[in-house]
Amino acid sequence: LIPSFIDFSNTSMPFFIIYVLSVRKSFSTYDSNIFSKISSESAFLPAEYFVISASKLSLPPLNCSLMATLSAGKESTCNAVDLACFSFEVHLIKIPYPHSSCPILCNPMDCSPNRLLCPWDFPGKNTREASESLKFEDENRVIYLFFENRNNVFIFLNFLFRTGVIFAILLICVDMALIIKDIIFFSGTIYISLESRLISLAIALFFFMDISLRVFIEGIQLYFSDIFNSLDAAIIIVTLLVDITYLFYDFTLTKIFPRLRIILQPVRLVILIRVFHLAHQKRHLEMLTRRMVSGNKRRYKKDGFDLDLTYVTERIIAMSFPSSGKQSFYRNPIKEVVRFLDTKHPNHYQVYNLCSERAYDPKYFHHRVHRYLIDDHNVPSLSEMVAFSMEVKEWMARDKDNVIVVHCKGGKGRTGTMVCAYLLASEIFATAEDSLYYFGERRTDKSTSSKFQGIETPSQNRFVEYFAMVKNIYNLTLPPIKKLTIRKIMIYSIHGVGKGNGHDLKLQIIMQRKTVFFCSASKNCRIFHDAETDRVIILLSNCPPLYDEVKVKFFSSSALPKYYDNCAFFFWFHMSFIQNNRLYLSRSELDNPHKTKAWKTYSPEFAVEVYFDDI
Repeated sequence: LIPSFIDFSNTSMPFFIIYVLSVRKSFSTYDSNIFSKISSESAFLPAEYFVISASKLSLPPLNCSLMATLSAGKESTCNAVDLACFSFEVHLIKIPYPHSSCPILCNPMDCSPNRLLCPWDFPGKNTREASESLKFEDENRVIYLFFENRNNVFIFLNFLFRTGVIFAILLICVDMALIIKDIIFFSGTIYISLESRLISLAIALFFFMDISLRVFIEGIQLYFSDIFNSLDAAIIIVTLLVDITYLFYDFTLTKIFPRLRIILQPVRLVILIRVFHLAHQKRHLEMLTRRMVSGNKRRYKKDGFDLDLTYVTERIIAMSFPSSGKQSFYRNPIKEVVRFLDTKHPNHYQVYNLCSERAYDPKYFHHRVHRYLIDDHNVPSLSEMVAFSMEVKEWMARDKDNVIVVHCKGGKGRTGTMVCAYLLASEIFATAEDSLYYFGERRTDKSTSSKFQGIETPSQNRFVEYFAMVKNIYNLTLPPIKKLTIRKIMIYSIHGVGKGNGHDLKLQIIMQRKTVFFCSASKNCRIFHDAETDRVIILLSNCPPLYDEVKVKFFSSSALPKYYDNCAFFFWFHMSFIQNNRLYLSRSELDNPHKTKAWKTYSPEFAVEVYFDDI
């Protein structure tokens, strides 16, 4: 959208770069005059860039129609991007082009130049539909820290809070009585009882630990940006130092410190206020711990809500498991999720629970809950992906206000797999790569961390690619059944993996949730180690016919790290897409070895190759 009063020729002015839409797509739904204007006056830029030049641009909030009046073209020029407002001082911002088919646009919900969204291409949609598709309702600026052992951290925090507040209030009452006694009845006596010193030290240590954890969670800069937090920390630290000094030193030779203590006694009354403040911080502490657990996943932090919940599109919501009981302290509380949905989308939402390992009473969501039983870090069947996509398409077609809410445990892997399937089925995206990239961008809040929060496991990525073929080749019907048996499996670069010769490995084949084959060095297979080529050859005997979704798991009697699925490594594939009776999977395509922390065990050349026989 290019307002006509912006001077493109004045290139000496500060400017910012904004992506309007993918340059490799057709411009048939947009005004060609705009693009000719851009191309003629910004020819020095790469094709992906469009430049808007201005020193300062300050406009009141504008709707699409008003923008159209200011624009050089027709109304269609603004429908593609419904910018809510321009109101900021323009700076030079270098934005790397993220993806060939996933451009970046300004967030219509924000006015600052650093707030960006990554929308999708719109094949087959008119500009009004494209515009409507860009209305998101989430908050990007959430500051929180990701911990590897985040659940344990929270359990400690939660225990500390629940017991600590009660403990602190009791100690404060005792300590205040001692302080008042010291102030009223102080007679210059230097001696202070050990009990009094220990009580004061316990209180000071408790609050010092509380401050330390808050600084650790929120960050030093953010925490101390609040003047009251700084004052709070100063009082606690001074009190702690005085109490430590009183505990370990004998003051029979000096009168300075007792007098200092009397001076500080009124100051320490401030701590009593802090206890009541902490009692009101329960909700805040819960929010912080939920942010720790969710990591840098994009959260909805608006209108009184703070949930691990993302609008993938305006009609697709991805979130973590809605929990109750103890888990609600570090995951989405189910009652808050219900309140959110009943407030934002009353009578127009449908929930999809993709967890096989946990459930909840569907009455919470007015019995609008559908379940697909998918194991954690594993894949749905293609038939489930097709059924889900068709069901969602039907639900969306009933009413333009209908939305879906999809979750697994963390709202990433299984959720992303199914959401990407629908994005492909509804033709929002044409390729698996684009849908995977888009989901990851929407689920990840890069303002807090660069950790990727999209679909991580290789098998889940592979099944999204399978589904793209089901959509594009088979028109959302399942491919013809192909039955094969596994003849041999070759493992490359085996050195350093367990014993390094493959004799510690065991193999399990799972099909339709049942173990159909198991082998080890002494049963159903022969294992050969070729030291010269650093590979292992496993020849299988009596392998049954395999078809549809197949899972191969490798166990080791050695101390190999176990990450997902309690095994050394595993992978899923679909038999109908096996070509030339061969499947080769590199380290990055195998579940568990794909993880960065596993690379010290699995070399870059580590790979598995499976050879099949026709029946």
